[in-house]
Amino acid sequence: MIPAMRHLAWLVCAALAAPALAQRPSTFRCANVLAEDGRSWRHDVVVSTMLEVIFDVRPARPSETVDHDFGEAWLIPGLIDLHTHLTLTPYNLRSWDDQVLQDSDGLRLLRAQRYAEQTLLAGWLAVRDLGTEGAGYVDVDLVRAMDELVVRGPRVYPTTRAIVQRGRYGPAPDDPGVKKGAQTVDGVEEIRAAVREQVAGGAAWIKVYADYRYGPDGGTSPTFSLEELTVLCEEAARLGRKVAAHATTDEGMRRATLAGVATIEHGAGGNRETFELMKERGVVLCPCLAANEAIVEYAGRTGPIVQRLNTAKIGFQQALAVGVTIACGSDAGVFTHGTNARELELMVAYGMSNADALAAATSVAARVLGADDLGAVRAGARGFVVLAGDPLTDIANVRRVKAVVREWIEER
Repeated sequence: MIPAMRHLAWLVCAALAAPALAQRPSTFRCANVLAEDGRSWRHDVVVSTMLEVIFDVRPARPSETVDHDFGEAWLIPGLIDLHTHLTLTPYNLRSWDDQVLQDSDGLRLLRAQRYAEQTLLAGWLAVRDLGTEGAGYVDVDLVRAMDELVVRGPRVYPTTRAIVQRGRYGPAPDDPGVKKGAQTVDGVEEIRAAVREQVAGGAAWIKVYADYRYGPDGGTSPTFSLEELTVLCEEAARLGRKVAAHATTDEGMRRATLAGVATIEHGAGGNRETFELMKERGVVLCPCLAANEAIVEYAGRTGPIVQRLNTAKIGFQQALAVGVTIACGSDAGVFTHGTNARELELMVAYGMSNADALAAATSVAARVLGADDLGAVRAGARGFVVLAGDPLTDIANVRRVKAVVREWIEER
């Protein structure tokens, strides 16, 4: 990151000395500001904020003076990633098993703080963190630290521990004495209790594994029955939470969709009928394409695992053809935090338009979260990102971040 950007990012992120600083509106001028349709630009616009909240978006006046003039740049809403793991270090640096079994929750929280900052400075202003992978409720601790201005990062929607069928998740799935990367349950009563426990612990969403690897051959098959998944979704809804389901098999996806989940994570193995069911029921796909690519690269792009890329591409293209709503969910943590934009690049490479890929990480993702203050540059929205290139022309330009406005506090 260039020094100038780091300085600006520090100014526009939450400052630790905030209570001692005077606050007043700030004005930002930019040659190109994304219109609310997400497909066109408003030109020569001034955006006014108080802290990070936008209260006015209007044409610039002749010869007016503003606090910050970005010139020929492209101002967009803050980006949103619906599938991250801030407590995970990329697997090419440290194995998943070692992180779960050997690294303390405190160490993983300290790493998560750094990863959150990397994510924010890359333009990602909100993430849904889909499981701490053995680190308990530290994602909730991270949220509290950011609320108290101790740590800077994106808005985080925590899911805490995730829920999986007993005997289906590692390390050592068959050994109950070994620490696991998710909360293991068996039967509807334990499912209900787990949902209640996670909500009480601070989970904003519930994550469930609708299928996973099993047995000596490592094949993937559904975990919970339709009845069990339905109970989980009903208990979550009763407590005001939505459900995200990890599902890579057609049957796992079908059961999760019928049960009432809001999003399917991965979804590579679905057939056309299941994708049509998802569309009918308004279930959103978060494809996690970048994680698939990373895992194949870690394996040296050899052997049967390479087929994972083709399966993911085919599944994504089927969903796109059917008209399933697709949102950005990258599975960052499997790969380097702050490089979440790779998900959008792969979406475009596999057939999505630049505008739709950008929407997947802005307006579409905001609707999934139910966040009216995200997803567009308009009054009432919180924060924005300024780019050095046009993402509607080349989606890779989302990497060219000039500034991130997460929270503006005027210095004396």
